Amino acid sequence: MEKFQTLDSKVLPLRMKDVDTDMILPAQFLTSVSKSGWGEHLFHRLRNQDAHFPLNDPAFADSKILLSDSNFGCGSSREHAVWALRQYGFRVVIAKSFADIFSANSGKNGLLLISLPPEEIDSLFDLCEQGELRLTVNLEKEELVLPGERRISFSYDPFRKHCLLHGLDDIDYILSNHSEIENFRKQQATHRYFSTLDAIS
Repeated sequence: MEKFQTLDSKVLPLRMKDVDTDMILPAQFLTSVSKSGWGEHLFHRLRNQDAHFPLNDPAFADSKILLSDSNFGCGSSREHAVWALRQYGFRVVIAKSFADIFSANSGKNGLLLISLPPEEIDSLFDLCEQGELRLTVNLEKEELVLPGERRISFSYDPFRKHCLLHGLDDIDYILSNHSEIENFRKQQATHRYFSTLDAIS
């Protein structure tokens, strides 16, 4: 998994509540067992229905930060929605709140979710309406840096933060503790050996 430390990018605003996983990746595309090729279908239905949908605007073509409203990622538990966001190029989603299962899937796939108070989100949307907004996301310091050096703090799960900073998925994390695991196994084996001797004697 790609390491995440700091990211500077323009923000793509999606001022919608309850963006569900079927909006993010419509079910009609869930026909592959591969983890690749999902990005091209991101928000497929909304992009086709609305020529002015933000992802259709060339000005946001290289945006890596998505700004949305509340309850982002609700609906089904499909992990493919997270894959589509990541493969399209997004590394961060900022919103008022996120669905629980979507949050869990995101952390395991390198997508950083940042939850901010409603007034902060509304302020960011207002800035987007005034023109292009660029943010710097500093995961180590858990802060956003806005134009004019204005800073917004956020909190993030310590375990997922460690994994993102070091580019570890769940299996990588387990393997990174190989020496501790081996030491534990040796201690258990020694304990069983002496327990057996005690039982015999």
